[in-house]
Amino acid sequence: MRASLVRLANSVTSQPLKLQEASASLLPPLPLYRRILRAHRILPLEMRVLGDDYVKAEFRRHRSTDNPLHVIGFLSEWKVYLDQLESSKGEEFRGKPLDPTLLESMSSEQIGQLYELMHATRDIWKTPEELNPQATGTKSSA
Repeated sequence: MRASLVRLANSVTSQPLKLQEASASLLPPLPLYRRILRAHRILPLEMRVLGDDYVKAEFRRHRSTDNPLHVIGFLSEWKVYLDQLESSKGEEFRGKPLDPTLLESMSSEQIGQLYELMHATRDIWKTPEELNPQATGTKSSA
């Protein structure tokens, strides 16, 4: 067994899973979905459109999930995101770095989705200089 898998197993099993405590702080799927979309109203337009589309697609993909552990994991991560978004009112919302142990625990499909999301956001948040390299090149040579 690789060292990363051992570390991952240790981090996952370090505390017993308490389903009742986890579900007590969770919102049902539909109210959580609505609150996330409402919270996106404070974001800049480009970020809001991207976030709304992503949230809708993710909730649609997980609609038929029957495994209670997957459902609780899904809802708890979206609740954490909602709490972060709501706590940043008045400020520009910024994400946080991804935990390496979380990245190691992701499936190849999840890593692929993360990679696609990274490229989609990279295109949206370009500076004017990056968007018009020829325009800046002609201004500096004149």
